[in-house]
Amino acid sequence: MPDHEIYMRRCMELAELGMGNVSPNPMVGAVVVLNDKVIGEGYHQKYGKAHAEVNAINQVINRFENYAELLKQATIYVSLEPCAHYGKTPPCADLIIKHQIQKVVVGCRDPFDQVNGKGIEKLEAAGVEVLLGVLEAECKWLNRRFFTRIQKHRPYIILKWAQTADGFFAPANGSQFWITGTESHKLVHQWRGEEDAILVGTKTVVADNPQLNVRYGNGKSPKRVVIDRKLNLDKNLNIFDQSVDTLIFNEIETKLDGRNKYIALEDFGRYVPQYILYQLYMQDIQSVIIEGGAHTLNTFIEAGLWDEARIFTGIINLESGIKAPQINGIIEEKILSGTDRLTILVNS
Repeated sequence: MPDHEIYMRRCMELAELGMGNVSPNPMVGAVVVLNDKVIGEGYHQKYGKAHAEVNAINQVINRFENYAELLKQATIYVSLEPCAHYGKTPPCADLIIKHQIQKVVVGCRDPFDQVNGKGIEKLEAAGVEVLLGVLEAECKWLNRRFFTRIQKHRPYIILKWAQTADGFFAPANGSQFWITGTESHKLVHQWRGEEDAILVGTKTVVADNPQLNVRYGNGKSPKRVVIDRKLNLDKNLNIFDQSVDTLIFNEIETKLDGRNKYIALEDFGRYVPQYILYQLYMQDIQSVIIEGGAHTLNTFIEAGLWDEARIFTGIINLESGIKAPQINGIIEEKILSGTDRLTILVNS
């Protein structure tokens, strides 16, 4: 009997290769198995391009002259329910039926309204055996960004900050002060390449003049999101350099200036996080990493609008200054990053 979990884990490994390139689609991996041997595999590589099932089946077609007979006897594993609708590509359920694959093992259902069980229903109506729920929790966690956007109508929110060993975020005057080491800096840049957007407040831009790119990591630089209520930021700052799409939330004007998009919010009161996240959701931004400052982070924490927090604790003490945000959550992981301690929390 095949070990379904082995092949599903391979699906998830493949799916992760699409990190940062497939949003707002989910990451999906697929493996075609015959007689306990993988004969084809693939993953969703880029938004708008072929889905995982297509790439896995095409690999079988390209490798074997007798592919038609092999596919009729094979099982295909896929980390997310095959789609049943026409989007940028044809339905994967139809492709599976066309090649007469007799068994499909699915990690979890797709919550998107145009799929959500319809792919499974289509397969079963055609006589295909479907096994659902293999490593379901792990498959859902893999696509937590996609699930959050579909089910909560907002992006997946990751909070990130560094704090000193005695719990301070920055000096009292808000000036730039490096807390973490080189390893942590590189890791943060790698994270940026995995998310759709990065958000900061006015004080962070003034203090650090950040570029908010991935110059020390891999992948594409995320879109930049800045909260600049009064539009006081100097236009010569790096944030306005037109290198990537940048959204500037303010209370004064809505306009387009090259790749810089100014979005005026009707109310800059207590619901600013909600308004911002709704605007990002409407623009198909599936995930946001919030890097500061302390006031911005605390605003989202107080609103309960966060999913994950990644907190670096350095080895130095500051003794006074701006206190680091306080947050309650479930500890997912604790690891060392050079000399820094990294704690990852998820919102309960």
